[in-house]
Amino acid sequence: MSIPALDRTAVTDAPILDVLAERWSTRIFDAEATIDEAALTSALEAARWAPTAANTQPWRAIVARRGSAAHAKIVSALMGFNASWAGDAAVLVVFVAETTRDGKPMTWALYDTGQAAAHFTVQAHANGLSTHQMGGFDRDAIAAAFELSADFTPISVMAVGELGDIRTASDEMQQRENAPRERRPIAETVIVND
Repeated sequence: MSIPALDRTAVTDAPILDVLAERWSTRIFDAEATIDEAALTSALEAARWAPTAANTQPWRAIVARRGSAAHAKIVSALMGFNASWAGDAAVLVVFVAETTRDGKPMTWALYDTGQAAAHFTVQAHANGLSTHQMGGFDRDAIAAAFELSADFTPISVMAVGELGDIRTASDEMQQRENAPRERRPIAETVIVND
């Protein structure tokens, strides 16, 4: 029996690239599937080539495959609902911003790290991987677990892997997965459009 495909394509007010409209953040990962290493490498390469102020590249990534000690450390730092599902992902990626360099603040580091994560996400989706970014984790625990210096700040954790079978998920998870995709209208987002 084949797994039914979920069509989560965004209904947009203006045309956007298919890879953007079709990308969505699942919480249901195949807990048995291994990562497609070529697709993961391409996503990391896309992150590497994200725009960056003055070519400073103030981001790093912790890449942890399911079953590794690093993966277990990240799972143990997840908070709330994230802890109940994210461990099924084949890979967890922590995006880390270099917020200071040589004693000087890198004020654009958070933005640039977000760019790297976004490029990773789009490339991963284009290569058939599912992703979900999370802010609900203990940043201090991640920093301690991976011995990050004070110059580096964990920003987000991204679950990456193969989409799981929604039919095996709890009722609560199925409701979340099937909920309508919504975004604030452009008119409420753009402060000035002169």
